Amino acid sequence: MHRIEDYALIGDEQTAALVGTDGSVDWLCLPRFDSASCFARLLGDEDNGHWRIAPVGADRCTRRSYRPDTLVLDTEWETPDGTVRVTDLMPQRDRAPDLVRIVQGVRGEVTVRSTLRLRFDYGSVVPWVRAEDGHRVAVAGPDSVWLRSEPEVRTWGEGLGTLSEFTVREGERVAFVLTWHPSHEPRPDLVDPYSSLRHSTADWRAWAARCRYDGPHRDAVVRSLITLKALTYAPTGGIVAAPTTSLPEEPGGVRNWDYRFCWLRDSTLTLNALLAVGYQEEAEAWRNWLLRAVAGDPADLQIMYGLAGERRLHEFELPWLSGFDGATPVRVGNAAVDQLQLDVYGEVMDSLDLARRSGLSPKPDVWALQKALVDFLRTAWRQPDEGLWEVRGGRRHFVHSKVMVWVAADRAVRTLQEHPDFDGDLDGWRALRDEVHREVCERGYDPERNTFTQSYGSRELDAALLLIPRVGFLPPDDPRVLGTIDAVRAELEQDGLLRRYSTDRRAVDGLPGEEGTFLVCSFWLADALHMTGRPKEARELFERLLGLANDVGLLAEEYDPVGGRLLGNFPQAFSHIGLVNTALALFGDEEAG
Repeated sequence: MHRIEDYALIGDEQTAALVGTDGSVDWLCLPRFDSASCFARLLGDEDNGHWRIAPVGADRCTRRSYRPDTLVLDTEWETPDGTVRVTDLMPQRDRAPDLVRIVQGVRGEVTVRSTLRLRFDYGSVVPWVRAEDGHRVAVAGPDSVWLRSEPEVRTWGEGLGTLSEFTVREGERVAFVLTWHPSHEPRPDLVDPYSSLRHSTADWRAWAARCRYDGPHRDAVVRSLITLKALTYAPTGGIVAAPTTSLPEEPGGVRNWDYRFCWLRDSTLTLNALLAVGYQEEAEAWRNWLLRAVAGDPADLQIMYGLAGERRLHEFELPWLSGFDGATPVRVGNAAVDQLQLDVYGEVMDSLDLARRSGLSPKPDVWALQKALVDFLRTAWRQPDEGLWEVRGGRRHFVHSKVMVWVAADRAVRTLQEHPDFDGDLDGWRALRDEVHREVCERGYDPERNTFTQSYGSRELDAALLLIPRVGFLPPDDPRVLGTIDAVRAELEQDGLLRRYSTDRRAVDGLPGEEGTFLVCSFWLADALHMTGRPKEARELFERLLGLANDVGLLAEEYDPVGGRLLGNFPQAFSHIGLVNTALALFGDEEAG
């Protein structure tokens, strides 16, 4: 059974595939990130769809790596008869998505087998396969996939799959191309696999070269940025939290969620990362996606949206899939879309403030939208909500949510002070800001323990409290901030990493079981340590977190210190955003170009 860290990512900025260390593509949704998968072995078994290319009789590869500054993956096997390399990529599409797999002999003579089992609709539909003009064509309902090889190799049907077997010698190459299109449309133009490889390599390297960061651990920062770019839905600029669903937060557990959507909570941190390292165009596309998604009645603001800003993300289960390592249920869609999370208002206000300050092109009516958002909070801020972590155990007055309401009011006040020609209720918003600040300090702070708490009147703590100095609610040297950092470490730390919130989780989130340490929270801890004058501890923690990435530099959402394994959806945008922002915090002032 694979572990999450056994996978690497390839993609074309509209969807993505996961490739295992055994050479098998075990997850791919076509044509978009949020479409139904045609390979779902990741969440089931081989009969739920996969495509493996590897030497006959071989198991795990000998080594693999991305080509420097690209999303092109090389996987090599050394066998008694020789060495073979498989190069995987998804070229940026013209019209149709293509998956290109190039087999090259490196040494000796190696017999290679390709086993393709297409299973549409999340592994539940077996297509009808026919041969046509040297292709294998698989059709079921709305989906059609064409498979070809260059040169043609011996191919046959077996066990509801398509198999090929051939021998490569040193310097010889065989390329496979898998192309999807709607079944009612004609086959799209064929792509040249070798031209696609050259262009993809050049395009990724040209994009990576724009990164202005030139400090320590630059390779990790660039790999994180490439991953964020790969998780971007190019037609709209939206960035998915992860390309997967239902990878478990606990081995065998029920905390399995669909992350193939765009969360507002990521917006400010994503903008900060992109702008700070020179990716103005991507930051502007993300800002524009944000504006389109949140347009409308402020009372209807959602915590997440679809790739193009879709609002209905109905959650349901796929009972025919056995789950990753037996973790069920497998879920599609996300019911948290219907939750109230007041913090998103602060995150949107902070994002639009950052965009204005950073010189992104002005957009008409942005200030009108911001005014509507902060005016809505005049009364709405008093409500309990589900909070940043989307708990399913009932609403509370979460301190982080109230702090972000303060952020919304503060950014509105600051904008009016800096732009006196803008219209707005300066006195009213300043009063709102002061009232929220006063209440949080009175009701969300435990003076006996010298720490802010997860919610009003609770004793539980929350790693999101580490963001209090970052957003400017209190200065880093405030004794309450220092006390909160120490308390969070004392209560939430596990093997040097942080959990999201306290151990009595079922009372908070309504779910059984545990979860791993949350990687972005540990990056926040490194940031907080740096801000409060503990740079050595911050750098040690940052380097520890870098060491948790898998062999090709990818991070999931969580990490299990006991089992020594990654947990949760993968790769996780929030974790990679945390890596970039922490690198900038620790080293950017000194060494960013």
